[in-house]
Amino acid sequence: MNTSRRNVVVTGAESGIGAACAKIFGEAGDHVAILYHSDGTGAEASAEAVRQAGGEAITIQCSVDDEASVEAAFTQAETARGPASVLVNSAGINMSGIPVREMELKIWTRMLATDLTGAFLTSRRFLRAIPGPGAIVHISSIHAEAVRAGGADYCSAKGGLTNLVRTLAIEEAPNNVRINAIEPGMILTPMNARAIDDIAYRKSLEANIPMKRAGRPEEVAYLARWLASNEAAYVTGASIVMDGGLSLLQGVGA
Repeated sequence: MNTSRRNVVVTGAESGIGAACAKIFGEAGDHVAILYHSDGTGAEASAEAVRQAGGEAITIQCSVDDEASVEAAFTQAETARGPASVLVNSAGINMSGIPVREMELKIWTRMLATDLTGAFLTSRRFLRAIPGPGAIVHISSIHAEAVRAGGADYCSAKGGLTNLVRTLAIEEAPNNVRINAIEPGMILTPMNARAIDDIAYRKSLEANIPMKRAGRPEEVAYLARWLASNEAAYVTGASIVMDGGLSLLQGVGA
């Protein structure tokens, strides 16, 4: 038995980057609480991947935009294994693609509730129980900085997340709790289902990336695990871009 295994909470862990993070922390022998929204089958698959990798796992349903649901989920995780020392916040939804002048309030509100308020609620609940040093890693996006037409909801939520990370970092530094974000570019997850299924379409997008390929979920997960490790003990308040160089081309062509 790995007596040094940490308790890790990963939100949105039923698929994509969240699922990859759960597995990669499992490789370190950690105990992972897999928080999922509605896909219990996906969550169980993630849990099995954690176990196969050498860790332990439980699955817990959680709607990160709901305060009571977040409270219940963390309480259940703590009852099973005790307070967590690592939180990876990967729960989120994709941009609507709707211009502001056509966007209904419910679209805007849903995005901010999930991608920003959800990060606030899970961070707050995690911090209220953490027994000592720890780390929070938020999965953000390059669109926190590089805006896109039709993405006002998503870009605003991720931009707000950047300042939540920075504020938390200075608040929690005296408590030795580090808060950082990862800003991925194009990653082959269910959010990019068309790019996974349609090779020609994917290559047309990858042509815009200096490294000429999309990223893989596990690449983001390895960075998340590093940010939560003692190797990154002096890193806090950072938003690390991981996009194959895509965001460096903002000024190209004009």
